[in-house]
Amino acid sequence: MTKLTKNWEKEPQESIIKRISEKIPHKKEPLKERIDYVLWRLKVQHEKLEQTLTRMQNHDKELFEKCVKAELSRDHARAAIYANECAEVRKMAKIIVLSQLALEKVMLRLETVKEFGETLKEIAPVSGVIHNIKGKLSGIIPEVSYELGAISEMLNGMAVEVGEASGASIPFEAENEESKRILEEASAIVEQKMKERFPETPSAYKESSTSNLRI
Repeated sequence: MTKLTKNWEKEPQESIIKRISEKIPHKKEPLKERIDYVLWRLKVQHEKLEQTLTRMQNHDKELFEKCVKAELSRDHARAAIYANECAEVRKMAKIIVLSQLALEKVMLRLETVKEFGETLKEIAPVSGVIHNIKGKLSGIIPEVSYELGAISEMLNGMAVEVGEASGASIPFEAENEESKRILEEASAIVEQKMKERFPETPSAYKESSTSNLRI
């Protein structure tokens, strides 16, 4: 038996099967199952946003208490520092709340797609919403931003696939308008949600923050 023959016999059968299977096109999972998978991934990211928001709430509370303490001690400079930092925390928190609300609307829309099958018309706009949120979160929670980017690409692929299969298409303007509308609906209730999570600050706190911002 030659050396070449021996080497061939030693090669694991599993690796041969793997190479062959890689060349055979695999049937894609049903669209409904892929939407379920996207929904699961979105819920995971929504939970990560909630965890981050809770940490921000706790940090905001600590800063607020320090600010009030500094004001009572008439240390206005230190109070202004705490007030400014608290303002930054709330600015980031507002983006997270907006992202949460938008994701909730996206998930509801995908549930509708799953139940009633208006696939292309509904998937393309929600992909745009997710892409928009991805950009907003990139400097705050990079890992969530990255995951949302992957989900957006997955939805884009599904929309293209359905469009090719049905011969249908959605004008870019219409898709963009629907994405914008979803984000506007989320933005309309952000302030109320922020008031629920971050109580109104007293006048002394506001004055410290405002005076420091003018410097």
